[in-house]
Amino acid sequence: MILSTKAKVYDALVVGSGASGGWVAKELTEQGMEVLMLEAGPPKIPTRDFTEHVWPYQLKFRGFGDQKALLEKQPIQRLCYACDEYSHQFFVDDHENPYTFPIDKPFLWIRGRQVGGKTFCWARESYRYSDYEFKAASRDGYEQDWPFSYKDLEPYYDKVESFIGVSGSREGLEQMPDGQFLPPMNLSCGSVLSKQIIEKKFGWRVMPDRVANLTVPHHGRPA
Repeated sequence: MILSTKAKVYDALVVGSGASGGWVAKELTEQGMEVLMLEAGPPKIPTRDFTEHVWPYQLKFRGFGDQKALLEKQPIQRLCYACDEYSHQFFVDDHENPYTFPIDKPFLWIRGRQVGGKTFCWARESYRYSDYEFKAASRDGYEQDWPFSYKDLEPYYDKVESFIGVSGSREGLEQMPDGQFLPPMNLSCGSVLSKQIIEKKFGWRVMPDRVANLTVPHHGRPA
């Protein structure tokens, strides 16, 4: 056997395959670059690891998970709203993955080690920030404004939404900008009734979630 001593040269190295790393790799490879991606965890197998279509009655703890086991193995990760019986396998074991922080500046480090990172546990909620967030300091006088505005990010929001597919309704709300939406999810009968009453009595806006769930076929993917 003859082993090649010529090392392959890559144009870019991407560490982590989550939302940020995955998109960076997509953009670079589409420009023709050779990209090497490093990921600390293994790939997940949908038929084995995914629980999206599992009913609570099919789970031992009805979806809430074994709280004793979570406390023992994932005392930090379990504090994330998404870490439960459906998805705890997408979060790290805190004892195997410790971290440190300044005693006066503690923080929760929520992590996932698998191909795709934490994209397995973000609930697909896809809302745009507005200048209510980016320019909050100018409105309430606290801290500092972000160094860019919503208009600066708008074309990038458009690009990402057009690629992944986000369903939602256009509402014309300044504090929650509209996006490149697929048709929204239908409201249930109860939600329709609630919407009518709430909007009539309180003047509040009730709308379907804006989520990265396809309601129509999109880029070759079925709804």
